[in-house]
Amino acid sequence: MPTPDRPLRILIVDDEPLARQRLLDLLEGREDIEVVEQAASGREAVEAIRTLQPDLVFLDVQMPGMTGLDVVREIGPERMPVTIFVTAYDQYALKAFEVAAIDYLLKPFDDERFEQALERARRLLKLREVEALRERLLQLLQDDRPAPPKPSKYLERIAVEMRGQVRVIPVRQIDYITASGPYAELHVGDQVYVIREQMQTLEERLDPDLFIRIHRSAIVRIDLIDVLLRGAGGRYAVRLKNGVRLKVSRSRREALERRLGLNAG
Repeated sequence: MPTPDRPLRILIVDDEPLARQRLLDLLEGREDIEVVEQAASGREAVEAIRTLQPDLVFLDVQMPGMTGLDVVREIGPERMPVTIFVTAYDQYALKAFEVAAIDYLLKPFDDERFEQALERARRLLKLREVEALRERLLQLLQDDRPAPPKPSKYLERIAVEMRGQVRVIPVRQIDYITASGPYAELHVGDQVYVIREQMQTLEERLDPDLFIRIHRSAIVRIDLIDVLLRGAGGRYAVRLKNGVRLKVSRSRREALERRLGLNAG
């Protein structure tokens, strides 16, 4: 795109030498414009657009072999530079607006009409430049923005109702959980909070890095386990750091030992 340090780069495309010269004469002597190439056919135009990437193209519609409209189809409307069609037939000019033209010059055109089309092209290029800058800044801001924290799939808080009030218990404060019929009791220090929830559901919703189910009626916070106790008849229990003892079922003993690093390997 043109900048204060770079002139507007223009490609002229027309199979008639006199038509190309007419445009050259109108553009001559402008310090902010550079005619980068002239093309005498649609195929030359396609090659020049892809190679030189001009800012603006004056494109003849009627050319033998490949028309101006064919050039647009070949390049793709979304990849075409700003385009002003030049044509001797008004119906082609109307067709041009269905593809990529921002304006058209109907031959023979006068100097004033040419200046109007050129100015319109300049305005569009400025708008495109502003839009491109806005998109770059937006992308920069998005890239620089810290990623939002991923929501945890495990419970972080549990709401309990007590005497008509709802209290939120952080999961990390829970020492252990025991079953009591259809209820579960949350043991938090010296406090016990009762919620109507199944142990299976709690086991699935609690972070396994923090909690382990040691019995059908007990879930315990792993870092509070002090000792694994073995009693008569192959019965097991754990003693927590606060002195509480909880039974360990035979079916869950091996998993507990692995978590405690007692049977590694």
